[in-house]
Amino acid sequence: MMAPAPLASEPPLLQVTDLAQAYPQPRTHLFRRPPPRPALEGVGFTLTAGRNLGIVGESGSGKSTLARLVMALERPTAGTVQWMGRDPHTLAPAALRQARRDVQMVFQDPYGSLDPRQTVGRTVTEALRAQGGVSPGAQREQAAQILAQVGLRPTDLDQYPHAFSGGQRQRIALARALITRPRLIVADEPVSALDVSVQAQVLNLLQSLQEACGVTYLLISHDLAVVQHLCDDVLVLYQGRIVERGSPATLFHQPQHPYTQSLVAAVPQIQPGHARRRRAAAAQARVGPPGEA
Repeated sequence: MMAPAPLASEPPLLQVTDLAQAYPQPRTHLFRRPPPRPALEGVGFTLTAGRNLGIVGESGSGKSTLARLVMALERPTAGTVQWMGRDPHTLAPAALRQARRDVQMVFQDPYGSLDPRQTVGRTVTEALRAQGGVSPGAQREQAAQILAQVGLRPTDLDQYPHAFSGGQRQRIALARALITRPRLIVADEPVSALDVSVQAQVLNLLQSLQEACGVTYLLISHDLAVVQHLCDDVLVLYQGRIVERGSPATLFHQPQHPYTQSLVAAVPQIQPGHARRRRAAAAQARVGPPGEA
């Protein structure tokens, strides 16, 4: 079942206003400190319940920095982030821990984001233990239910990450994010480390989980096809600034900004008959030219 439409008076799931982030650079002169390197400048957008938002851009455009700021893993140089009307950077630690129940994250690397020393059960229930108030037995029961939702078995709770493929590990990461029943999941390149066939499975799983759990995604990716498959709205990030925004159909078929045009032009296109000609050329190369012994 899809998430109900938000009430007119209800604040958006995520409100980002004039967000900026700059990082200090290593000193190259004894008496002069170099100016900070800007990673984001004046980024702003609104994410409402039920409408997935995609952030696209090349490596170094500021996508992962934006994800860390949105998740309150870093404090911005300027600007604000609000989760359902509250700024997580101003919350006390206990209040922030409770607020994280509604906002969870799926990281890019399914091999590096899971602790190899922890069982799947401990990994998935980590957020419940941090929140408190749930008995160990109830934690395990909820974890088994979530694993079933992402296509794994309850018996996998006692296994370790090394026993699973990349696609299965990303399902475990999804289960960890879903265990608190969040309203928003920030997914930072959730399928980029997976094979193409596994990517499709995980994307379809994300869609089915949205219908079943009513979750909304902030999807960060450099892959336009992934964003087009899952998102209702798209922002194009270039050198730390938003240069274009709109629906996937508009941005990817009628891009206006030169950078968006270059992103679209870089996507491989298969021309009619191209694959057939390639197969014929490969076959000819194997048997040699006509008349050759």
